Amino acid sequence: MLSLGLEGKVVVVTGGARGIGATIAKILTDLGAKVACLDVIDGEAPEGGLAMKADVTKLADMEAAAEKIEAELGPVYGVVANAGITRDNLFHKLTEDDWDKVIDVNLKGVKNTIQPFFIKMRDRNDPKKEGPKDGGSVVAISSISGDRGNFGQTNYSATKAAVIGMMKSLAFEGARFQIRANAIAPGFINTEMTAKIPDKVKEKITAEIPFGRFGEPEEIAWAVAFLLSPVASSYVSGQVLRVNGAHHT
Repeated sequence: MLSLGLEGKVVVVTGGARGIGATIAKILTDLGAKVACLDVIDGEAPEGGLAMKADVTKLADMEAAAEKIEAELGPVYGVVANAGITRDNLFHKLTEDDWDKVIDVNLKGVKNTIQPFFIKMRDRNDPKKEGPKDGGSVVAISSISGDRGNFGQTNYSATKAAVIGMMKSLAFEGARFQIRANAIAPGFINTEMTAKIPDKVKEKITAEIPFGRFGEPEEIAWAVAFLLSPVASSYVSGQVLRVNGAHHT
């Protein structure tokens, strides 16, 4: 039987208590991974995994989470930096607080999420050291807004574009340690976030999408599973996987 090779792999998912993050955690668990869900709200632990409260804007939280997860589940193979927020407004009305909060979660939060685990992955996979080399895979959730911008989302779009650059650079740094780094840029997905879009605006957006619909969280989760897989994407790094129903720039 074919497999994505995620059985027994320890994978961390931020923003894992609900929405796309919870769906990612479920599918990875179904594929045999041991998933650690991190969020600022309480969440249900996946079967064979764990759930913890941690704030991605605080490096100390993420460092503590890295120690706890590896102590309880084992060495972390994959990291999915999914946590994100919006504080939308027209640029001329955008407050400093709205700018700073989005930067803190969506950009600094991605750095804080990945760095503690990347350090451990790098050490374990140092080619100068003896022992098994499991490699690793890092996936950051970007957005169609990071690709093409979006009206009223200068702060959000800036962070999501920056995440793409971060993954491209991290792919260079991780390559000799067999650590892959990629981004996924979802289009408009049916989530709590998009549920807030007024119906008339949603109809206009849907008319622009060749598939004629918003995507589903499962469609993002399967893309994550592909990029985490040491079988299906073993030679894929520094890429942006656009999951958007052909809704291109």
